[in-house]
Amino acid sequence: MPEQNTGPRDFVVGPADDGMRLDVFLAAACPDLSRSRVRADLEKDGAVLVDDRVRPASFRLKEGQRVAFTSAAREPLSAEPQAIDLTVVYEDEHIIVINKPVGLVVHPAVGHPDGTLVNALLYRQGPITAGGDPLRPGIVHRLDRDTSGLLVAALDDVSHRRLAAQLADRSLGRVYLALSWGCWARDEGELEGPIARDPKRRQRMAVVPGGRAALTRYRVLEDYGFAQYCRVELATGRTHQIRVHFAHGGHPVVGDPTYGDDARARGVHGPDRRLAEQMVKLAGRQMLHAAELHLCHPVTGEAMSFAAPLPRDFATVLGALRGPGGAAPAAG
Repeated sequence: MPEQNTGPRDFVVGPADDGMRLDVFLAAACPDLSRSRVRADLEKDGAVLVDDRVRPASFRLKEGQRVAFTSAAREPLSAEPQAIDLTVVYEDEHIIVINKPVGLVVHPAVGHPDGTLVNALLYRQGPITAGGDPLRPGIVHRLDRDTSGLLVAALDDVSHRRLAAQLADRSLGRVYLALSWGCWARDEGELEGPIARDPKRRQRMAVVPGGRAALTRYRVLEDYGFAQYCRVELATGRTHQIRVHFAHGGHPVVGDPTYGDDARARGVHGPDRRLAEQMVKLAGRQMLHAAELHLCHPVTGEAMSFAAPLPRDFATVLGALRGPGGAAPAAG
């Protein structure tokens, strides 16, 4: 279906907006539209005019100028079956457990309209109505695109409700393996801090007063001096929780472009400097893997546990850190 015009919007630059970038001005003036949508419209010829002239997103506005903005209506997102390979760890008529690879988005969204795990599920299973959300059928919990590992989905409404209840009461256990910068003050501990949208950088989350309560437990498995390999357990399930808590604690996940700082390799001195730089080069993505999943079957009540070996890229990074004499981790 072709895009439809939503009609022009006209604004006059006020004194408080003098000198503001055009894209920033429009994002503030159109709170009903996402910043990504405003940016996309700015790239369309004639969609945004300043005093009847096309201007770039970085254009600095002056008081009194007239901004005409015509946003295009987007075609509604939908989830359609697509033939995408999945690594299935377990399945029956009620649930399916998948070992998600790096790079696979869980469900359709702006910027990722297809090619997702949901598209693959629909191709494999046929129509799924569990959960009531047509873009997230069966989805109980999510993994970030560049986080690998285990995820359970429901194939019927009863199973979805019961798994969601386990997630809410924290009986659905999720254990991750992470590689983080620096050394924690203690070899194990709890990271607690409310998480919400970062007020300064809206594309990420942060520990923010008034956010949703979040609790993460960690234990150091291996210490390399400038980095540590950790076992991490989620007590709650907030967006980007591990990445946010680790970064807030001063030990961001290695390879995390949003919350990390892989320039830290430059702060490593002596013979470890080269190894730290090699670690960053080999990582290529956030070193975070959903290794274990523990749940009660939503229909039979059976206690079930699943494990996923480290993906090859993560295992390669650990092998380099351990050196020639260190045992190479098993990789899937």
